Amino acid sequence: MVEERIVSGMRQDIDGDIDVSLRPKTLDEYIGQTQVKENLRIFTEAALNRNEALDHVLLYGPPGLGKTTLANIIANEMKVGIRTTSGPAIERQGDLVALLTNLEPGDILFIDEIHRLRRPIEEVLYPAMEDGVVDIMIGKGPGARSVRLDLPPFTLVGATTRVGMLTSPLRDRFGVISRLEFYSEEDLKTIACRAASILQIAIDEAGALEIAKRARGTPRVANRLLKRVRDYAEVRADGIITNEVAKQALELFEVDELGLDRVDRDLLLTIVEKFAGGPVGVETLAAAINEEVDTIEDVYEPYLMQIGYLQRTPRGRVATARAYQHLGIPLPEGTRQEQLF
Repeated sequence: MVEERIVSGMRQDIDGDIDVSLRPKTLDEYIGQTQVKENLRIFTEAALNRNEALDHVLLYGPPGLGKTTLANIIANEMKVGIRTTSGPAIERQGDLVALLTNLEPGDILFIDEIHRLRRPIEEVLYPAMEDGVVDIMIGKGPGARSVRLDLPPFTLVGATTRVGMLTSPLRDRFGVISRLEFYSEEDLKTIACRAASILQIAIDEAGALEIAKRARGTPRVANRLLKRVRDYAEVRADGIITNEVAKQALELFEVDELGLDRVDRDLLLTIVEKFAGGPVGVETLAAAINEEVDTIEDVYEPYLMQIGYLQRTPRGRVATARAYQHLGIPLPEGTRQEQLF
């Protein structure tokens, strides 16, 4: 299951409170995402200078890249409070109205997985975001009447891994839309060293770089690998994470030099061996590996496509020549994969 994968970018129970303690509190502490960070610095400073609430912000990208962290940083930079919820947690219109009416002027309302808001609830956000008001119904039947409530100025920060699932009316009401990209190895090495310092873990630069190489471009994965390698170093080594210790630990955890684990390799092997390298429809692939379509699209595919091992085509998913090479399987002559590289 996805929840048990050490290289999954999704938040897991094993991350616990440590994940929160490692989060940077300001833009200056935040590592990576240079363009997004600089844009937010300008927007927050401008809003503070005008003594206004920041415009509504939409953050999107694969899981584990720091969307929740950035939402909290925005609140810190604006010196305001933040209320946090998620799309699935808001079940009724009244739940959202209660959140909105309890905000203080300038506060941040952070909605994670905003693409999973139900349509009737989403419609409450339209006038709230655009005009600063909400309409509520008082009473039932013929005597029911609509009452308009004024809201204090606030900033909605939405986070999503699937921006394409947002409706146009909602997406168009965000003034700041930022995409978070996968991190470079150098940034991930810096993040691993910073986390090791906070957690008082002994690590050298070579060990941090080895973890960074296998972190799939994702800070959350880097932090999780760091904690698991720490466990290995304390039990099987002298407690210091070196390059060799990191390699031995990650090989034991079945995380290869590119950050692929057994599940990733099984997915690629299924395409190569059962479907001749593809193309294969995502529904068929999901059935073949006993996984949900959404999980394949949100969790497995982004990184595999990022490193050039998988392609989405109009006819389905295709394993590339690089995937064949990584799996150690000869590429059949005259195949579509040969033409891709």
